[in-house]
Amino acid sequence: MPQLSEIRYFVAAAENGSLRQAAETLGVGQSCVSRKIMRLEDKLGVSLLERSNTGVRLTNAGQRFLDDVQPALQQLDQARRAACAAGRAEAGTVRIGILTSLAGGFLRKLLFTYRQEYPEVRIDVRDGGRDDHTAALRSRELDIVFVPGSRPVRNCECAELWCERIYIALAKGHRLAGQSELDWPDLCDEHFITSSIAPGPEVHDYIVRRLADHAVFPKIEARCACFETLMNLVSLGEGLTATSAAWAAVKLPELVLRPLTDPEDVLPFSAIWLAENDNPALRCLVSTAHVLAGRVRRGNSDWLPRRLDVTASAGATSADAQRRDPSP
Repeated sequence: MPQLSEIRYFVAAAENGSLRQAAETLGVGQSCVSRKIMRLEDKLGVSLLERSNTGVRLTNAGQRFLDDVQPALQQLDQARRAACAAGRAEAGTVRIGILTSLAGGFLRKLLFTYRQEYPEVRIDVRDGGRDDHTAALRSRELDIVFVPGSRPVRNCECAELWCERIYIALAKGHRLAGQSELDWPDLCDEHFITSSIAPGPEVHDYIVRRLADHAVFPKIEARCACFETLMNLVSLGEGLTATSAAWAAVKLPELVLRPLTDPEDVLPFSAIWLAENDNPALRCLVSTAHVLAGRVRRGNSDWLPRRLDVTASAGATSADAQRRDPSP
């Protein structure tokens, strides 16, 4: 069976019309080129080149062989380049699960920066609940998920990356809409609505927990609506709801968002992924996220080689402002 190197040496000689020029092109000795081609001719049982003092010329068999192998070599080179690009995350797909808005904040900045750094990588973003996302992560349907909170997930890598202040969404005509900021005592008698679709149940639990600190059991109505529809219902005066700062960039008619002032109303967000997932596009996304958060880990050769020139998005702060990454 002919070796690939033997075929490449033959093609170089045929294209250059000279063993000497082929050797210079390949960066090897002329005798090496000659031996490789003679070995190829022995294996095929035909002469491929006619040799003379002025160079080499293809035989009929040599021309036919060249016509057949050149497309194959080009396809092999293309496959090699594609594999190298995928290994460097210059191509491929990264599948992301989210529980927050992409309208603004850290996550939008992350995806924007990643897209600039790796324009050939396809970013597949999927909405869903925490449990569904975690199950999809384990089954490799997702590469990474970004969720509120910082509690660890068994057998997964978890990194707290940024924080967002909690806002109260209310209709423009609401009695509290004129205030620039709010606190929970202002909301004790209010009617809240949440979505029964993720992350609605988590929003429900958050409102209950925070008002319980003021000995209030809130009036909360669950609606079977996505979060965007829920925000439109809020703007129509159906009730109030809580959301993260990322939604502050969304402009809906008659809807206003007011930040909560209590220091406890700052929600951390974390990235979760499987350590054994060897998708290069995922590795580079995690690297980009750490750099944006100011938490580049020392001693990891797969992190980004350069520092990105970025600024924090409005309403979102790096988790580094809360704590430095202790990783070695």
